[in-house]
Amino acid sequence: MGIENQGLQPESLNGEAATAVVEVAMQDNMSIMSLMLEASLTVQLVMLMLFLASLVSWSIIFSKFLMLRRERRLTKQFEREFWSGGSMQSLYNQWGAETKRASGMSEIFVAGYREYQRLTERGYANNNDLLDAVQRAMRVELSREIDHLESQIPFLATVGSTSPYVGLFGTVWGIMNSFRALGLSTKQATVSSVAPGIAEALIATAMGLFAAIPAVIAYNRFSYHVEKLVGQYEIFMEEFISIVNRQLAIEKD
Repeated sequence: MGIENQGLQPESLNGEAATAVVEVAMQDNMSIMSLMLEASLTVQLVMLMLFLASLVSWSIIFSKFLMLRRERRLTKQFEREFWSGGSMQSLYNQWGAETKRASGMSEIFVAGYREYQRLTERGYANNNDLLDAVQRAMRVELSREIDHLESQIPFLATVGSTSPYVGLFGTVWGIMNSFRALGLSTKQATVSSVAPGIAEALIATAMGLFAAIPAVIAYNRFSYHVEKLVGQYEIFMEEFISIVNRQLAIEKD
């Protein structure tokens, strides 16, 4: 009795090889880069817009982080020197000349003391008008400092609020194209035929979230620090005006 050959037949080997080739090809077609390159023009434009928005947002985040950290450090340094008991004239000469070290609080002090010095040198007699003039000068400088601190932060809010919707638009557009192509196709509808189109559409949503989440976190964090710094500036203004008022009262007596 002969021994039967139980090995695989050539036909089965060819079928398995063909299946393996198809699976490898599908994996290559489902890579993120290939899906982005094969997406429709509208979806690609949405992805490009979100990528640029994310790039600009990260640039603003890093620059704003460094700027606010420097501002907090210089504000603490100026407050220590201001309340150390030294003369205001020497403090004015120091912080008024060294503009590279200037902080928002020191700029407000320099603006107020410069106005006070200018009016007293002219022999301004009315103390109330002098205080009002000093306060106005400091208020103007405070407005400039607020504009400087808040610059570029609204862009982060815009990116954080609009990027998810832009990504959703790209997703909806991509899914519409996938189902439209499926409806025009004469082949039988399968998951493998629909999956690439849906996957490339969902990439737009992922990119929208990737752009929005860091922007929202940074916006909230920076807004908190800006509000805290502005509060410190306003308190310092009131304290400085009180010091000037006491000084004028002493000189009057």
